[in-house]
Amino acid sequence: MDNMIEFTKMEGAGNDYIYVDAARFPIADPEAFAVRWSRPHTGIGADGLVLICPSDAADFRMRIFNADGSEARMCGNASRCVGKYVYDHGLTRKADLTLETLSGVKRLHLHVEAGAVRRVTVDMGKPAIEAVAVGPTAVATPLGRYEGTVVSMGNPHFVIFTPDVASVDLAAEGPLLERHERFPGRTNVEFAQVKPDDRIRMRVWERGSGITQACGTGACATAVAAIHAGRCGQSVTVDMDGGSLEIDWRANDGHVYMTGEARTVYEGTINT
Repeated sequence: MDNMIEFTKMEGAGNDYIYVDAARFPIADPEAFAVRWSRPHTGIGADGLVLICPSDAADFRMRIFNADGSEARMCGNASRCVGKYVYDHGLTRKADLTLETLSGVKRLHLHVEAGAVRRVTVDMGKPAIEAVAVGPTAVATPLGRYEGTVVSMGNPHFVIFTPDVASVDLAAEGPLLERHERFPGRTNVEFAQVKPDDRIRMRVWERGSGITQACGTGACATAVAAIHAGRCGQSVTVDMDGGSLEIDWRANDGHVYMTGEARTVYEGTINT
């Protein structure tokens, strides 16, 4: 039993990760475990692994590893789930938390109902305006030419607006754009279609994980690109395959705020 690690499978808008309290269960090689545990048939099955760690700079620290073992700088959906995890597991009683990530300290507000966290609002900070202001970026691949907007939400995104997001062959186009020479550190890729009433339909190819049901930072980046281009108002709803997120790019402080559900799927133990 010494080799057993307790984990919690959680999802936000269908973006599912394996969460481990690293203070109780230190993991020496998270990159390898992320690859092994993320496999759907021989592992737990997930988009990656999230470690919840102590922090000297915030209430908690999040480390996130994609399904290919690469470490991500930030994940909006995972940050919401971390907020739910620490509250529901009694690690804090605070409804307003700070969370250290590789892209800085984020502020979380927990919406608590009947003693449990149902929704979380994350202050995602300011987008990289300088990356947005340069206008569309053209990228050519063997499948065609794409014009998109480069946005950073603590991690890189390439947002492409299209009249019919359902027709995009994400499995073919996503990996070519992720690893295009224009993005030496690789990038997340979002295809988005602006709908009426300030709604955006978005599909995502995540750097290091491939097609996922949702991406919190991707939803924020897509909203920023759409608002910057005058395609919608300052507050939008981004609809993804796994669910919807409310994104508000506030004029008073220039920060992007993301609100959405966080859900525990199940808890278990796994042998290392």
